[in-house]
Amino acid sequence: MADNHNPTSGAGSKDLSASMDGGSGAYDRLVVCFGEMLIDFVPTVGGVSLAEAPAFKKAPGGAPANVAVGISRLGGSSAFVGKLGDDEFGYMLANILKENNVDTSGVRYDSTARTALAFVTLRADGEREFLFFRHPSADMLLCESELDKNLIKQGSIFHYGSISLIAEPCRSTQLAAMNLAKESGSILSYDPNLRLPLWPSEEAAREGIMSIWDQADIIKVSDDEITFLTGGDDHNDDNVVLEKLFHPNLKLLIVTEGSKGCRYYTKEFKGRVPGVKTKAVDTTGAGDSFVSGILNCLAADQNLIKDENRLREALLFANACGALTVTERGAIPALPTKEAALKLLHNVAAS
Repeated sequence: MADNHNPTSGAGSKDLSASMDGGSGAYDRLVVCFGEMLIDFVPTVGGVSLAEAPAFKKAPGGAPANVAVGISRLGGSSAFVGKLGDDEFGYMLANILKENNVDTSGVRYDSTARTALAFVTLRADGEREFLFFRHPSADMLLCESELDKNLIKQGSIFHYGSISLIAEPCRSTQLAAMNLAKESGSILSYDPNLRLPLWPSEEAAREGIMSIWDQADIIKVSDDEITFLTGGDDHNDDNVVLEKLFHPNLKLLIVTEGSKGCRYYTKEFKGRVPGVKTKAVDTTGAGDSFVSGILNCLAADQNLIKDENRLREALLFANACGALTVTERGAIPALPTKEAALKLLHNVAAS
């Protein structure tokens, strides 16, 4: 396995832009995102605990939905598959997807459960604090019979997380959707998106996340998640990543390192791509924006994975997407356009 740690400049942004416009039609590039969409309630002031917050404002949330919107914002084709409550919040979220040109034909509504709510804050010590209301929420109740199977079959990439694995019937529904996508020739993309408060225990979270690990073609994992999933091993150690997390069927494993950038591992090569510096205001959604960036590139050209230089360009573009997202508050409002990301890379290369 070749090792490449040389920084990548933004000089290839024109080539990247051209490759992202490839593909013979919308469905050739369709990315289907499966999972949860919810309402985040965030404090109106920063640096406080949930108990200290004087008031909250609502914002759309849920990693798979953020990725779907992010891909559409970049000019790609995306769809969201999930379940919302038959309530005001559910229809508000569906409208946000539609306003952002995300295909909502796979969205279902539940009259017996509400749309999920989450209170989230970034405390003064830098730690995020979550309080979820899902007892159960509508997203947990999506049944296999409610899947839009034709929509899933049309995707070039099927993207999902681990939160839908926590409870039935959604767990079985996700597994069925993954199998259908795989049989239809889709690339399976997995972002575990660890949210410990939602799981019964740390061990349940670790087992649940790893239970579908070997089915994915592409996995994006954070450095903190590596430490958790390996039981405390050093997330910076390539041997830990390769021996414990890289499985034989994996085409690409990406480790995100926040503002420092990301590492990548394939069967042929591995390396690091530096981050793109911006002034951080709110890190919410940065990881989802990164995923949107790399999946949008891969949907346009799946052979990127085989060409290290082009893969590095795509990862640098994804880093730029994440970097732009932290410059504004909220996830979906801050997701960038392709033009904004390419402009940032051009400015960085010129400076």
